[in-house]
Amino acid sequence: MKRVVITGLGVLSPIGNDIETFLGNLKAGSHGFTLEEWFPGQTDERWVSARVKDFTPDEYFEKKELRRTDKLTQYAVYAAKKALEDCGTDFKNLDPYRCGIIIASGIGGIETTDEQMQVYHNKGYKRVNVFTIPMMIGNMAAGIAAIKTGFKGSNFCPVSACASANHALGEAFRSIKHGYLDMAVAGGAEACSIGFAYAAFNNMTAVTTSKDTDRASIPFDKERSGFVMGEGAGMLILEEYEHAKARGAKIYAELSGYGSTCDAFHETSPSPDGSGGAKAMELAVSESGIKPEDVSYINAHGTSTPPNDRIETTAIKSVFGEHAYKLAVNSTKSLTGHLLGAAGGVEAIAIVLQMRDGFVHKTAGYKIPDPECDLDYVTEKCREMQINAAVSNSLGFGGHNVSICFKKV
Repeated sequence: MKRVVITGLGVLSPIGNDIETFLGNLKAGSHGFTLEEWFPGQTDERWVSARVKDFTPDEYFEKKELRRTDKLTQYAVYAAKKALEDCGTDFKNLDPYRCGIIIASGIGGIETTDEQMQVYHNKGYKRVNVFTIPMMIGNMAAGIAAIKTGFKGSNFCPVSACASANHALGEAFRSIKHGYLDMAVAGGAEACSIGFAYAAFNNMTAVTTSKDTDRASIPFDKERSGFVMGEGAGMLILEEYEHAKARGAKIYAELSGYGSTCDAFHETSPSPDGSGGAKAMELAVSESGIKPEDVSYINAHGTSTPPNDRIETTAIKSVFGEHAYKLAVNSTKSLTGHLLGAAGGVEAIAIVLQMRDGFVHKTAGYKIPDPECDLDYVTEKCREMQINAAVSNSLGFGGHNVSICFKKV
């Protein structure tokens, strides 16, 4: 079995479009939330959002290409190219069929879908954009990234709602571990900050009711009322360890375990006993070859929804027992909002940066303890701490649970 290490990072998020800015905001506990009108023309009321800011897609796209790609693909390619630049090689020395790209999206090119449906209904079928289908399908982000890089290996788009990016990372990890690939670009992208998508989440009471940007995404807080809808992309370069070592690559961390389960319980609610999420964590830790007590940090799914945070806490305690109370647990969504299918990718980047620099960022906005969420959620300030092993959790509508484990190299 091959070892798999992380040698490059690329991020596009509400708290930074480059690693340095993203890292600075993690350490400072600075969120990326603003108030905006989600439904102009229908109401002037404003709700909290977490948008990408100051994005310039023309760095990697010509004007003609921009007209035929959804923002989802632009986000994904941007983060993928940044990750490749960060890793210090274009991998041209490798067989291109041994280089893969696995980029997840939970929703796909919904901005294009929304726009062209309006064209269809208001202007007629002949006015629908000829590029609508390749712009709206979620797998096109991985496909265009391959065109931009020349990588011809395994290339697809996992779709498992908010667990999508962790599925992408896990499947890329297994492909390298078992010898099918030598490297992969893996992560997730999401671009659905439109009124239609917000209305759908809002009407099912999934997004926060708070209008206070400092008390909007507040995972594990007793007054949590839902997530802040975000957007962005997070891509990691996964590489076979011996290849990375031979070329003198900087290595952020080792991706060492992957657990994937399903609750088989409900369309949107996790199983109340947290058993599916617990099993995913158990599998990830076991594959890493470590004991549960070797884990010191968990980057929680931590959506700031009442059921998720309570049930995820239950799952953590069922896996780690008394050691659960010695874990540092935080939620990057307290800073970025919920990036849906991109969340696991951005959160994986947060984990390996914290492992490298020896700190755990605070869970921002937290004020009021919830007796049912009684772990150490790092609520006061950024904490200096050495992390030798960490777990990232992602849970998705449909009962999907994915955990991935990282080790320091």
